[in-house]
Amino acid sequence: MLTIIIPVYNEGENIKTAVERIEKDVKYPYIINLVYDFDGDTTLEQAKGLNVNLIKNKYGRGVLNAIKTGLETCDTEFAIVTMADLSDPPEVINAMVDSAIKNNADVVCASRYMSGGEQIGGPLIKKLMSKCAGLTLYYFAGLPVHDATNSFKLYRKTFLNNMKIESTGGFELGLELVVKAFKNGYKLAEVPTVWHDRVAGKSNFKIIEWLPKYLKWYFKAFLR
Repeated sequence: MLTIIIPVYNEGENIKTAVERIEKDVKYPYIINLVYDFDGDTTLEQAKGLNVNLIKNKYGRGVLNAIKTGLETCDTEFAIVTMADLSDPPEVINAMVDSAIKNNADVVCASRYMSGGEQIGGPLIKKLMSKCAGLTLYYFAGLPVHDATNSFKLYRKTFLNNMKIESTGGFELGLELVVKAFKNGYKLAEVPTVWHDRVAGKSNFKIIEWLPKYLKWYFKAFLR
């Protein structure tokens, strides 16, 4: 039913704990696909013996290419993108699948900015920009979700089959797919999540480099 896609870059400190939490908390049948960039990634050694599939990024290095590879190689009804640092609580995956089934949704966003959601830790400027983008898209562009920029999302495979990913930077891919779903009449839904900043390892989020790419899809949401 479900493929859990985890793009990794030297997540050796986190991957065992992340997989154990998924095994403990996710109730639906799933497979885990770890998408890595290079053979020397520290994640690979620590992933030995874990119940995961290792898939090499086929488009070159970078989180965007890793997510694209993961989405394209998914062959289950649903795909969920999440991170190895457990900033996304694995138990929320159950609510996302529940919502997709109940609402016949093509995309389900895990929302930090709806009732019941929260963001704990992380750089203040990144938090403010993300919240401002999510809420202005909800109130002024009419998107039916409060947190379009969060990467923690569920996608229905039939929706992915009809979408061409145009993003060229990083995590803006999640915003692109939400905007395209909204513009093309697909069903969107959301569930609350509490995001926590990572404890181990280093974040690879590049706010200055990726901001113009986010803005492209932000403004497209307002176009009629």
